[in-house]
Amino acid sequence: MFPHHREREQPIFSTRAHVFQIDPTTKRNWIPASKHAVTVSFFYDANRNVYRIISVGGTKAIINCTITPSMTFTKTSQKFGQWADSRANTVYGLGFATEQQLHQFSEKFKEVKDAARLAREKSQDKELANTALTIAVPQDLSDEIQSPPMMCVNGPEDKLFRSQSADITLTSEKERIRKMLSEGSICEINLEAEIFTLQDSNSKLVAALHEANANVEQWKKQLAAYQEETDRLRDQVAELEAHGGQGPSDLLKDELTQSLEELEALLKAKDEEIHILQSKKADYHELEHERDSAIHRLREVEMRNSELERRIQKTEQNLNNSLEERDHVDAEIQRAVEILDTKIFDLNDVRQSLVKLIDK
Repeated sequence: MFPHHREREQPIFSTRAHVFQIDPTTKRNWIPASKHAVTVSFFYDANRNVYRIISVGGTKAIINCTITPSMTFTKTSQKFGQWADSRANTVYGLGFATEQQLHQFSEKFKEVKDAARLAREKSQDKELANTALTIAVPQDLSDEIQSPPMMCVNGPEDKLFRSQSADITLTSEKERIRKMLSEGSICEINLEAEIFTLQDSNSKLVAALHEANANVEQWKKQLAAYQEETDRLRDQVAELEAHGGQGPSDLLKDELTQSLEELEALLKAKDEEIHILQSKKADYHELEHERDSAIHRLREVEMRNSELERRIQKTEQNLNNSLEERDHVDAEIQRAVEILDTKIFDLNDVRQSLVKLIDK
């Protein structure tokens, strides 16, 4: 009997990050896909020669993305990056704890994308080798060889004599404000990702501080016990030196001296640990200050976005008013033209009547 072996997907790289997905409605805001940092891994399927990015949160798959040569991973900040998955019709965003993790993920993404491109080229070469020895022009090349179609626009130029410059000005102003709003939204997304990372670091530091504070009291008790033991040993050493004991007492004195040195070294190590914990507490206060600053900047960006939205609404209203005014003017001109046509027809009738009278 021979066991049946089957090749499966193998993980080739793993890291931890906060996962986000773009809002499918607005296509501007990020929606957290996980409450905490989760494992994000690259997998390789040797049977199908396919690379995938997979991340599981709880019992569901947060990311299940097949890497294609057309994908691009973009760094939008020092600790945040994103890429688009056209098959899933979404954009994924990853927030990392350090810049080094972001750099490692970006390099691995490029490496996997190149590998996927090479795999596709090899598969295409195999298909070409199995086909008949005929040469056909690819459709893509034929499309590139053909020149783009010429577009000819013929129309009366007298209908463009008004409001064209006004429409162009309003449209350019509207596009400029939308661009400013999109830049503000990008800043808001980056700040949200940074705040999310800071909150995660803050929670980790708070947990470490709580654990350290719980251990400090125990360490203080141990230090007090060590100090009492040290004092007792020193008293014994002094007593032995005062009596000027014999050989066995000298040996006991050496043992006590060695124990005293060990206890002093242990006390020094505990003092260093307490100093390290105090420095971590200072770092915690600094992170709190950075978080408050980031929240303040986020609020400023939100206020700026609100102001830009109001400006866009005002511009759209002005544009609608201009269009209504132009339609009104067009209607007035059309009515004036109709009146002139009527007057001309009446004058023509009068002229014909005058000609008939003259002929008589």
